[in-house]
Amino acid sequence: QVQLVESGGGLVQPGGSLRLSCAASGSIFGINGFVWYRQPSGKQREWVARVTSDGRPYYADSVKGRFIISRDNAKNTVYLQMNSLKPDDTAVYYCYTNFRGVGYWGQGTQVTVSS
Repeated sequence: QVQLVESGGGLVQPGGSLRLSCAASGSIFGINGFVWYRQPSGKQREWVARVTSDGRPYYADSVKGRFIISRDNAKNTVYLQMNSLKPDDTAVYYCYTNFRGVGYWGQGTQVTVSS
């Protein structure tokens, strides 16, 4: 069973920063890519960033230049560093991975950007 647990969300002012973490089951971490999604209230879930098994990052245009995805294989953790946050970044953020053809989601962490 794969488990993903996100943390690090909260309330931040526009222009501020937050770092989200996604702790994953150790048995699968080294061979999987991971993806961060977000879902604003009342809207569809959207892709934000992903990191491959060998650490290559990819970003949605809406966050490119502001967010940084990374992974620490020793800690079985994926991070999303979010800088220059905007009110439009307000959403529940989810971590996702696919293992042996099965998709797994974390429980989500709320990020609210407001003054």
